[in-house]
Amino acid sequence: MVATDQRESLRTIYREATGALVDDEVLRRFKVSAARVLTPFASAILVDRDYGLGPILTADALDPGCGLIVAADALVQEPGGPVTDSDLDAGLSPATVRVQGAVALKLLIIWRDDGERERRHRLAETFIGSCRTAGLLSVVEAVVRAPAGAELHWDREAAALEAAREIGALRPDLYKAEMPYLGQAEAAQMQEGSQALTEAAGRPWVVLSAGVPLERFEAAVESACHGGASGFLAGRAIWSDAITLDGLEARLEAISAPRLRRLGKLVDAVARPWWDAAGVPT
Repeated sequence: MVATDQRESLRTIYREATGALVDDEVLRRFKVSAARVLTPFASAILVDRDYGLGPILTADALDPGCGLIVAADALVQEPGGPVTDSDLDAGLSPATVRVQGAVALKLLIIWRDDGERERRHRLAETFIGSCRTAGLLSVVEAVVRAPAGAELHWDREAAALEAAREIGALRPDLYKAEMPYLGQAEAAQMQEGSQALTEAAGRPWVVLSAGVPLERFEAAVESACHGGASGFLAGRAIWSDAITLDGLEARLEAISAPRLRRLGKLVDAVARPWWDAAGVPT
């Protein structure tokens, strides 16, 4: 699955790739182009309401065989900086996006063991309940961060497992997790970390690509799938090196589409089917 729901982060990616501070229209054009080129090879695409959903639907850029996931999160993020927190997008109507063709909603949780942990837990719980009410699948993405002042003595892998246990207990339809060791370990160690994550979440899960060096992502996906993951929902590792101000679709076709097809074949070969992870009879 392909993630294109980046907002200010996408503007930062453009600046890093081209040196230009792009306007909103460039972001919209990117999302339409990515949807048009990549959705024929994806089982689903994740889009945002700010720049993606409307333009993609207006352009009829989605392949009919690709599921539509809409981001339901309002992100707290300074320009050029990382996302520091999230909330539910008050302007999103689950019923409306379902009519527009969405099959699922996604919520990003910045998971920290701090004084806001209970609030974030309730946020995820509320989100999952609203998806069930609307007849939509729920995707919860957890990105773990160290509590303020504890960065030097923080165990990222332990925190990731704790986050998976906490969110998994709420029974989202799909859990979206960071790659163990951020993809920067030997295959056996990444697979072991993925097996631990599978047990902790107790739900179907997929790996995201943020934090993983692009050249390491394919190996990371393979290790994650051998460890029980059901695939990936990734953005940067699919399309970030295709970013350009001119000729974007040609670069997506030359660089990103073949990579997505290759990753899809890998997942088909080694991933744990989601229905097996969810305990759905076949």
